[in-house]
Amino acid sequence: MLPSSVLSLVALALAPVVRAGTVTYNWDVTWVWANPDGKFARPLIGINNQWPCPKIEATVGDTVVVNLSNKLGNETSGLHFHGINQINTPDMDGPSGVTQCPVPPGSSITYQFVADAPGTYWCTSTDSDQVDYLSNETILTCDGYTDHSHNMGQYPDGLRGPMIVHDPNDPYAGKYDEEVIMTVSDWYYSQTIDLVRKMLTPTNTRFIPPFPDNILVNEGQGANINFVKGKTYRIRLISFAAFGSAMFHFDSHTMQVIMNDGAYIKQNQAYQLRIAPAQRYDFLISAIDRDHGNYPFLFSLDINRDFSNAANGLQWPHNFTGYLVMDPKENLTKQDVVSKWKPDDDSHWEPYNGAGPLGPYDKLIKLDFAFCMDANGYPRSCFNNKTYIDQKVPALYTAATTGQSNTNPDVYGQISPFIVNSGDIVQIVVNNLDAAVHPFHLHGHHFQVLDRPRSGAGSWSGRDVNYADAPPMRDTVSINANSHAVLRYKADNAGVFLFHCHIEWHVEMGLTATIIEAPDKLRGMQFPSDHIENCKLMNIPYKGNAAGNTVNYTDQTGFITVPPTTYNGALYNPPSSKRSRIQGSFKGPFN
Repeated sequence: MLPSSVLSLVALALAPVVRAGTVTYNWDVTWVWANPDGKFARPLIGINNQWPCPKIEATVGDTVVVNLSNKLGNETSGLHFHGINQINTPDMDGPSGVTQCPVPPGSSITYQFVADAPGTYWCTSTDSDQVDYLSNETILTCDGYTDHSHNMGQYPDGLRGPMIVHDPNDPYAGKYDEEVIMTVSDWYYSQTIDLVRKMLTPTNTRFIPPFPDNILVNEGQGANINFVKGKTYRIRLISFAAFGSAMFHFDSHTMQVIMNDGAYIKQNQAYQLRIAPAQRYDFLISAIDRDHGNYPFLFSLDINRDFSNAANGLQWPHNFTGYLVMDPKENLTKQDVVSKWKPDDDSHWEPYNGAGPLGPYDKLIKLDFAFCMDANGYPRSCFNNKTYIDQKVPALYTAATTGQSNTNPDVYGQISPFIVNSGDIVQIVVNNLDAAVHPFHLHGHHFQVLDRPRSGAGSWSGRDVNYADAPPMRDTVSINANSHAVLRYKADNAGVFLFHCHIEWHVEMGLTATIIEAPDKLRGMQFPSDHIENCKLMNIPYKGNAAGNTVNYTDQTGFITVPPTTYNGALYNPPSSKRSRIQGSFKGPFN
């Protein structure tokens, strides 16, 4: 629970069913020393000098306000609210270099948006490298809180937390007695900057990412559930992982899944599930009359390339056992043993409303994913043979300030921009040319999963046939090895939204595309003064094309076309004009 000093509820209006209000959080982003697995302590990024980070709670229709102050000293920061659509507030989505400038040390930012849909979400940090266009120095940004940070790999360093949006019209209300929030993630003993520096070297010709040192459940705080006979529990499970998915199983108790990624589904029975980085599952577990004693449950971190291919020599080195506790006097020694992981196929679930496929589609975005090398021989990941490269001007600011030219993808630089018109039915096809499973996430929307075939199915044939009558909806989908996925959504939310792999290390390698949605509705958009002030503090242009040209928008002089060879993550390198003023305030574990 959050301290009462952090959370305030202010009733604004009365509606027939929902009482909309405002929930306000005042957060300082700070360094915290922590030892979550009891084996290794290191600096982590927390909130108000505490870690794990607090949760956000709201009800559908509430306005959420987060006043964020960066007290890190040596890193920039920011927040992304994973799964929140940001209807009419695309500038609150959070990715640094995309919808805002990073927040430098000593500065602050306010996020304000409506919790438009119920569900289990999270907040986190965001990633992007910005170039100081005045001093020619590299400025590293981060984004922040799943709340999670979408700012230069900060969420593996701790800046992440649950966000729960309650539903007064929950179709499953009355079918459960209590709610339990659970989180799972991989855990690294080294900090993100060191890990990425070792990965982004010309000698890494096999594109090997950092492998985790352990698994965390509930950020190491313990995961035993008080399990009472006759009660049903709604488990809200969130993955904070940077790399590894997690298999999980509740001994002899079947899970009744009711929601994935904040989208209701028709109740589906599952014995085993696999949760990829950034995904969420809501499921029910009941204690029945014959239950007695304590029941173990198991989480196994999936660090395998393709868990469905036993020929790959599958390994499960990181495991966690928790308990459904009916008798606290009984020893917690039993183990939940799984001889073979075979999780339920979530691509076959049905949405609660039974809606059929959208279509036909108006816009096709086809993305071939493979690893690649950049011009300097550094390992990258590519969509359609191009890696994502952060530009000088955040893409949303370019869309707002380039007039009629904002429909021209050439003004945005090498961020894999795709222009989508308002009202379009958009079909995204991802051909995963890699031999590993990868999770992909879309900002600003839920999408229908029309097709997600087995590993080895190959690339999409181009034929739209044999799709499910009622495809499931979610915002993060795992795409199998050497296979593909067909996704569809309606472009009814003007903004600039990322589509990216949610393995953090692959985002750092450039596995991101940008959707410029309804650009005609973005022209002339005004931004909060504190957002613009952070751009000024960072000497980042906030008008014009990708290079800040406000005269000739199609002039690509100054565009960044090759990724930097030195990786500094979110480290703050102050513009020369401000260095002397803040030099003495630099504090943090990287000093």
